[in-house]
Amino acid sequence: MFDNVEQMKSEKGIQSVYRALRLLSLFDRRHPHLGVTEISRMMNLPKGTVHGFVRTLSKMRYLQQDSITRKYHLGLKIYELGAILADSLEINQKAAGPARQLAYRTRLTSRIAVWDGDSALLTLNIDSRYHYSFVQQIGPRIPAYCSAVGKTLLAFLERQELSTYLDQTELVPHTPNTITQKEKLLRELEEIRRRGYSKDREESTPGLACVAAPIFGRDGKLEAGISLSGDPDRVYGKQMKELVDLLVKTAREISRSMGYFSESLELKAIKEQERKKSVKSQ
Repeated sequence: MFDNVEQMKSEKGIQSVYRALRLLSLFDRRHPHLGVTEISRMMNLPKGTVHGFVRTLSKMRYLQQDSITRKYHLGLKIYELGAILADSLEINQKAAGPARQLAYRTRLTSRIAVWDGDSALLTLNIDSRYHYSFVQQIGPRIPAYCSAVGKTLLAFLERQELSTYLDQTELVPHTPNTITQKEKLLRELEEIRRRGYSKDREESTPGLACVAAPIFGRDGKLEAGISLSGDPDRVYGKQMKELVDLLVKTAREISRSMGYFSESLELKAIKEQERKKSVKSQ
């Protein structure tokens, strides 16, 4: 009897944690401010239950209430946790120096992004317009299919993960240049794998062009992408080849610091092929 009661308490606690996290996940760029009624409808929960959650989350500074509209928005505690995560990410620690130097030399904006769930998540932003200072931040998320760094990540995903992404993602046009056909996107990704970098021809934002390259880690695992973005005339002008060369060189430098050595992987692949041949001959 006692064990059953404890189990029920545990399950109820887990459900409460799940609901609290789900509530926080409702806030995004389209819904930065939400009232209790909206949250209640979106979560299909009674208003009384929602009131309890928002009071607790507000007390812990995960939510904050607007004194005029009475609606809630994310609190500063979320920002604090994001800053801690950004500082502790290995990719940010290893990429900050090289990415900052890349922005300095090209006078363009340099960014680092990782693959998270179903989109490219920015973790580092270095804007050359502001004395080459860098900002370690988590977010925003950007659509993968219409951004250079996103397409770079897609190109080097595991085949099954890419297939799942394409099955679940609607290729909505953001500009006239956005790729909206899956077959065309797949051809683009194949070309990216062949040449080693990707392009964004104003596909996500008018007036913004971008190039990006992959960053690998131990055992050839895809870790992140690094991009350069700016005015299309600058990115795709006479200096494009020089920009791409610097970008790819920087990506390789960061990859080495993350434990990636292409020579070691090639040797490993050769030994594996020899092992299979030996097994077959026995």
